[in-house]
Amino acid sequence: MKPRVTEKQPKTMLTPTGGFLSGYTHTLNPYGGCAFACTYCYVRRMPVALFRGDPWGEWVDAKRFDPDAFRRELSRAKRKGPVAVFMSSATDPYQPAEYRLKLTRTLLTIMAEDPPAFLFVQTRSPLVTRDADLFLSFPKGRIRVSVTVETDREDVRKEFAPAAPPIPARLNALRRLAEAGVPTQAAVAPLLPCSAHFAAALAGVTERVTLDTFALGDGAGGKRTEALGIKRIHDSLGLSEWYESGKYKEVWTKLGEHFPPDRLFLSQAGFHPDAGTL
Repeated sequence: MKPRVTEKQPKTMLTPTGGFLSGYTHTLNPYGGCAFACTYCYVRRMPVALFRGDPWGEWVDAKRFDPDAFRRELSRAKRKGPVAVFMSSATDPYQPAEYRLKLTRTLLTIMAEDPPAFLFVQTRSPLVTRDADLFLSFPKGRIRVSVTVETDREDVRKEFAPAAPPIPARLNALRRLAEAGVPTQAAVAPLLPCSAHFAAALAGVTERVTLDTFALGDGAGGKRTEALGIKRIHDSLGLSEWYESGKYKEVWTKLGEHFPPDRLFLSQAGFHPDAGTL
């Protein structure tokens, strides 16, 4: 089902942050809701989704902001100290509505004019390659683009995130960005059942990987994931062992064969701003 897109006019765009994203001063979400509707998305258990009334994935709020107002908002934030922005924490900035609305591209254009100390862009959409020109306009060391690749198995992706972009397209997006000179990482977050060749596939498209699990990364020690019924999906596929908390260590070892220690991160550490930027 194609989600219903409603345009909203927010008073502000930058949101002060903490917790899992404690290394950042602000989050930036161009949209509310997400058309990709991944079964395991932690936002499903947050008030923005629980009290909406409509199923997650069937609605998207497009934040029609005033570009000049955002310029002023960013400037005010920077006067208080270094600004580190995580885009996005509760939506995908490159979901299908972005093809038409270009809210993310407008925000990037403004930030490129007056860059924050650090900008982290998190997505699972190949559309991210469209903005390589803007990423390259940021000063060196002050931006990173992270593309979620939870598995290399399309059959698994279709069970857990059927509306999300195919895995091969995401790997290709990482390759294209890296070849263009954009700092990237693959976010194996959360880790889903994968093949023995997953680590090698990632090594072919990026120089940096962050591995996260349901228990480590859902913000509630795995309780949010339990409430979403993710174990039932593993069980139905005959892949119950992949839900066990220690299973990630096998994949971590494989990744260590392809990535040096300073390019391989676990959970929260891999989403922090780069050292020396703040």
